[in-house]
Amino acid sequence: MDRLSEMEAFATVVDQGGFTDAAKKMGISKSAVSKHVSSLEARLGARLLNRTTRRVSPTEIGLAYYDRARRVLNDAGEADALVTSMQSAPSGLLRISVATDFGVNHLSPVLGDFLGEFPDITVNMVLNNRYVELISEGFDMAIRIGELEDSTLRARKLTETSRRMIASPGYFEQFGRPQKIDDLNDHKLLHYSNQSNSAVWKLKAPSGEKRQVRTAGWLTVNDGQSLLNAAISGLGIAYLPSFLYADALAKGLVEEAIPDLPVDTQGIYAVYPPGRFTQPKVRAFIDFLVHSFAEKGPDIW
Repeated sequence: MDRLSEMEAFATVVDQGGFTDAAKKMGISKSAVSKHVSSLEARLGARLLNRTTRRVSPTEIGLAYYDRARRVLNDAGEADALVTSMQSAPSGLLRISVATDFGVNHLSPVLGDFLGEFPDITVNMVLNNRYVELISEGFDMAIRIGELEDSTLRARKLTETSRRMIASPGYFEQFGRPQKIDDLNDHKLLHYSNQSNSAVWKLKAPSGEKRQVRTAGWLTVNDGQSLLNAAISGLGIAYLPSFLYADALAKGLVEEAIPDLPVDTQGIYAVYPPGRFTQPKVRAFIDFLVHSFAEKGPDIW
């Protein structure tokens, strides 16, 4: 007899507490279940079940064998599910969390191509600037920028972005250009209010020393695009990712404040819940994003 069938019959008898219920669960006859279990005991040379007229229970050896057998059966079931899943067409609702700035400027523009390629997928994209709990809040995946805090999630790197301090040429003409980090204390800084410690800029000096700039912002706002607009208008110096300022920098609307500072480069990742296999809709979207951003970053946006 098939070894896996024997294990399944035995484990089901233990789960159901008897041969009759196990047969109903498996959709086979009671005698077939009994033959599978008897064949298993004969092959192993050990009694796995205590049988009485009123109940069936595993022996000490049977209980130890059950634990291992159940793991094997679960793994086999997941393997079957994996193959079925990977062959099925991506479909269903895909719920995504993404920071507002990146979602508006770079995710929204490519969604049309994705939905055209996968018409059986519907997308619910939630734009917010807070850290969401994927599983408890019902998200299939999220786009996250910078160091990943939750090591339990699976992640795939999509591209990179750099962060620089930028301001308009008009601002530098009026207030001068800072030459070193300490000079920032005398300038008008534009802060992003949705980040923890938003009034603190973590910078690296040319020597490699890590520095923190703690200066009250002349303007604080919870939207990166608004900060960029403020910088373009000459209101101060903003510390922003390249996916926001790259176009303005190329057009000469802003300039880098202290070009000699080392550039802070951050990864942009697709993160999703852990598991033995990835849902086709999630895998399809991540593959699409990797292709879409293949020629992007860290400064090319």
